[in-house]
Parts: sequence; C-alpha cells; structure tokens
Amino acid sequence: MIQLRPMTSNEYPAYCDYFIDDYSREIAENYGHSMDRALELANQDLLRSFPNGLETNEHELLCIESGSELVGYLWHSINANDKSTFIYDFFIFPNCRNNGYGKLAITALESQLKSIGIEQIKLRVAYQNQRALKLYQEVGFSISGYNISKKIIS
Repeated sequence: MIQLRPMTSNEYPAYCDYFIDDYSREIAENYGHSMDRALELANQDLLRSFPNGLETNEHELLCIESGSELVGYLWHSINANDKSTFIYDFFIFPNCRNNGYGKLAITALESQLKSIGIEQIKLRVAYQNQRALKLYQEVGFSISGYNISKKIIS
C-alpha cells in the first residue's frame, strides 16, 4: 500500500539537498554545463517554484510512503485551466526500487487527481533515463514530443 502525503517543513531541507544534487547532475549531463553552473541552475529552478518554501499554492511536494517508511518524493503542479498536472520530479529511493512503488505512486496520484477533476498527467523524461521511460509506458503514458538541443561551439 502506498500513501501520498504533503511534505512537512521538517522534510523539505532533505528534499532540497536531494533535488539540487540530482537535478544539477541531470542538467550537466543533458546540457553540457559545468557542475558549478548546473548547481546554480538547479537552485534557481527550485527557488522559482518554491520562493517561500512549501508555502505555495501552485506546486505540491508529496512524500511517497509504504506503511510508515518514506520511499520517495513526487513534485507536481496542477493547471486547472486545461485539467492537467505536470510532474516536475518523481523519485523512488534506490534502496526501495523494484518493489512496485513507482507504479503504485502513479496510480495513487491518478486517483487523487481524478477525484478533483484533473484529466491528464504530463511530464518530461531525460533521454538517458530508460528506467523511468519504461515505468511511465507501463502505466499508460505515451510519448507526445521530443526535447532536442544542439550545443553551439565557438
């Protein structure tokens, strides 16, 4: 059984530490930035979305629990105008993977969203994250576009 619950202010600093580290590595790998620049960009993104910590109405940070064990995080933001939500971050701790928690968390999110009239979940998956892509396809997501970039070398 999986439960999605709002993150507490006591849990937020640990999430920030995880997110900045993880996302900065993704930025550096996908866009060719130095780690210093990637860290700066990751910090900016988090601050832009959570300028007052968890006190925001636009973005929701959830803890994914199995029983009383924290097994991951899910960050999404609802767009009521088009009845959708966008998942910014979805992370199952490495030691908790291969137990079905990812599928159960998406199912739990779908159930919560359906109850408030949200009809679509959107997200972006990094090209090299084949594990995540496989999970999303297994729970019914389909590819709706591609992000492409080209590095201009001086």
